[in-house]
Amino acid sequence: MKETDASRAYVVISPCRNEADFMRRTLDSMVAQAERPRLWVIVDDGSTDATPDILAEYIAQHDWIRVVPKPDRGHRAVGPGVIEAFYAGLETVSLSDYTYLCKLDLDLDLPPTYFAGLMDRMEADPRMGSASGKTWYSGPQGQKISEGIGDEMSIGASKFMRVRCFEQIGGFAREVMWDGLDCHKARQLGWKAGSWDAPELEFEHLRPMGSSQQSIFAGRRRHGFGQYYMGSSPVYLVASAINKMRQPPLITGGFAIMQGYFGAMLRRDAQHGDADLRAFIRAYQRRALRVGKARAAADIEADQAGVWQAE
Repeated sequence: MKETDASRAYVVISPCRNEADFMRRTLDSMVAQAERPRLWVIVDDGSTDATPDILAEYIAQHDWIRVVPKPDRGHRAVGPGVIEAFYAGLETVSLSDYTYLCKLDLDLDLPPTYFAGLMDRMEADPRMGSASGKTWYSGPQGQKISEGIGDEMSIGASKFMRVRCFEQIGGFAREVMWDGLDCHKARQLGWKAGSWDAPELEFEHLRPMGSSQQSIFAGRRRHGFGQYYMGSSPVYLVASAINKMRQPPLITGGFAIMQGYFGAMLRRDAQHGDADLRAFIRAYQRRALRVGKARAAADIEADQAGVWQAE
């Protein structure tokens, strides 16, 4: 393993619960990294399967892995529950010791060049604040299926950030769509956010994104609620849901997104408290409907270059 330079020091925090079916592949892929984290904090959010036993095996062999146990909440939590567990791990870390921070799920299989490749690209562009590679999952016949993440977003399953950017945006929102809000807030402050499609950054999602502890339809409805929470316009939401109809579950998944969004609207559920950020997001969406997401994000990053503050 390459010894990590101080400027490339990074800490990883992984919330998990009942990940025994997947976690060995994630753990092994982290051990095999060309540049390992200085510290990996795994928050066991009340697992009731073999997760604690598996973690005990790895922490006995690797002194850079630390486990923070939490009591059993009685169910697998998503969205705000995951971020609550993330912050339980973050509270044990001194961020001033690190240049980068990663929120990493324990159901991924990463290539050994993953973190080194991200840091290489972020060093080349000091404004890149929130980044990831691209993710895929295995189809019924074993084929690789892309999860369809655009270049303008970094993936929540493996959210790699500069500590300075994380601090300036106020951290992660404790709600669904936290992993979209961080990208928009970063751009509002002059940072860049995105993901790269390259073999050394391509990783497998062992549990398909958008699935849920209940069903994939619950995950789609949750996504619709999250779009409402972050202030997305109805026009953009419908366009996005129609686009999602091309992905499994065909047609019905898009309708579930609209159900989640318009249900929240009818209930008048609370939205993100930063009204300026909600307006910023809607402005991006209007531009994206005209020119596409990638072009809209690039235009906004160019517009916001003057407000960027490295420190």
